[in-house]
Amino acid sequence: MIRRLALLLASISFIAAAQENPAARITGNHAITEAGGTVRMQRVIPLPKSLSPEAKAWLSRPLTEDGNVPQTIEQRRSGLDASQARHRDELLKLFPVTVKDSAIAEVPVREVVPVTLKHKDRVLICLHGGGYNADSGSYSESIPVAGLTGVRVVSVLYRLAPEHPFPAGVDDVIAVYKELLKNYKPSRIGIFGSSAGAGLTLQAAVKIKQLKLPMPAALGPFSATASMAEGGDSRSLYNTDGLRGYVPVPDGTQNAEYVGTTDRHDPVLSPIYADLRNMPPTLFITSERDLLLSDTSSLSRAFLKAGNRSQLIVFEGLPHCFWNNNSLPESREAWGYMADFFDRELGH
Repeated sequence: MIRRLALLLASISFIAAAQENPAARITGNHAITEAGGTVRMQRVIPLPKSLSPEAKAWLSRPLTEDGNVPQTIEQRRSGLDASQARHRDELLKLFPVTVKDSAIAEVPVREVVPVTLKHKDRVLICLHGGGYNADSGSYSESIPVAGLTGVRVVSVLYRLAPEHPFPAGVDDVIAVYKELLKNYKPSRIGIFGSSAGAGLTLQAAVKIKQLKLPMPAALGPFSATASMAEGGDSRSLYNTDGLRGYVPVPDGTQNAEYVGTTDRHDPVLSPIYADLRNMPPTLFITSERDLLLSDTSSLSRAFLKAGNRSQLIVFEGLPHCFWNNNSLPESREAWGYMADFFDRELGH
């Protein structure tokens, strides 16, 4: 009791001093560990010198309050759709591909096809990010990979929450995968995605195994959710913009509209609890200021423990899914790792 009181008084003193002295708030480095292990801290973290000038400028831009303004789901989707249209127009100047809306197994998709199709016997399935309730990557995640690999990419516009909670999105991916198996060998199919799409990549892989379908040749979960029940330290340290702005305290209710009534420990919903043996070769990519850093690294370890071939690439100092910023040299580097991985694994 005395120890807890002392910690409380120290915390109050620390906060009060910071309020009275702005300089202390800016320059101090301090942490208080409570009896239950919760840490309340203040840190000064300079930008890594190794970052590109473009990344430094991006991370140093003025902070706006837009991220704290509540949005309706319609506003969120409309804003992200407009953003994806801008990404499409910018990326089409960099990569010689064609894009068109289509459908496979009655599921809407975006077909991204290189003008010079290097490998007609290969196909990649892209599952976009967007928190399972919007589209933040159907163009920005698919066009660079299609352009660099010379492979057809099918970007799946899976059903979204809250209208369609789990497992609707997984069912859509499985339907597309089954249809593609009619024309492609599984050894020539890869599945990848970022953020929610990375989680869906792994959810689909677990479901494919449960259904005893042939496994794809490779998986690319780029900043992936391991569990809907937990999230690790990084969820307490970062938001989608890294260290910038407000970071909510995790309470185990993330993605509630997508989870619906499903048990958060369901092995498809939360792949960290699944039987991960005999999974395809997998490339995990994340970054140091990614709110899903803990999830992604835990998944990579789980894949290794299960005897799979897994590689984890962690970029320094960058936030969640930074590779969606077309202007960064680090994004081009990440796209290169993705493309090289699929070139290698689908070429066996």
